[in-house]
Amino acid sequence: MSLLSSLSRQQKEAVGLLQIGTFLEYFDLMLYVHMAVLLNELFFPKTDPHTTSLIAAFAFCSTYVLRPVGVLLFGWVGDNIGRKPTVVITTIMMAVSCIVMANLPTYAQIGISAAWIITICRIMQGLSAMGEVIGAEIYLTEIVPLPQRYPVVSCIRIVDDLGSVFAVAVASFVTVAGMNWRIAFWVGACIAVVGSIARTRLRETPEFIVAKRRRKNIGICGPVEKVKPKTAIAYFLMHCGYPIFFFFSFIFCASILKSKFGYSAEQIIRQNLIIAIVALGSDIVYTVLSRFIFPLVTTEYG
Repeated sequence: MSLLSSLSRQQKEAVGLLQIGTFLEYFDLMLYVHMAVLLNELFFPKTDPHTTSLIAAFAFCSTYVLRPVGVLLFGWVGDNIGRKPTVVITTIMMAVSCIVMANLPTYAQIGISAAWIITICRIMQGLSAMGEVIGAEIYLTEIVPLPQRYPVVSCIRIVDDLGSVFAVAVASFVTVAGMNWRIAFWVGACIAVVGSIARTRLRETPEFIVAKRRRKNIGICGPVEKVKPKTAIAYFLMHCGYPIFFFFSFIFCASILKSKFGYSAEQIIRQNLIIAIVALGSDIVYTVLSRFIFPLVTTEYG
């Protein structure tokens, strides 16, 4: 609580809305990932295992491959339209894709169209998820003063991991209880809609308003400051590690556990829950360190 005690009421409200929204966003994003061992059999053809694996892999990879596109797209929106529209639009995109998946007929009902629609939904989620987390971090960077800024912005990573943990926990509960998998997605869709409505209460950051007015006065379109190519490349490479870890831990290992060791969907989801909790713990450690150590030094420790 001492971390937020020096912030104004408006700042505290923005911190709460953004962290809750990020939690809801990543809950929806990871819900399909952790239920993939069950849902891939429903939405992809079973006749050819290689084709099934290829399409399923594309559905997963597109979520991450297109993340840079999401950053560029929502980066432009954030720099030219506003920080608030960025985080509201990303939440709406997640809500729409989750609603579609909750009601989408299976491959047995509509054929290959089911596989392509589910892939398009995953692409939408990948675009919105990266725009969401970066947009939230920039928003908080501009409204929270130093030194509270470092741990507050780091908390965005904690809540997205927390959303992942809750997603796999819900997936585990639904599969163990033998409930209809669509219930989990309806929960996610309702959560995303609530998050979208809640975020409309956010105000635009003062820093963006000043920057936009300055650009308008001097006739400049786009960001005020240019980022050095080396900085952009370094930041990009830093973010490449997590998708590799994620694919190996949740997708590759899940496939091995199922094919080589005969794990059931319920057992794989339970294993994913343990991994998600460990990842959450590591982010909590880094966030605590960022309160006492400069963030760049913290990343060198990681």
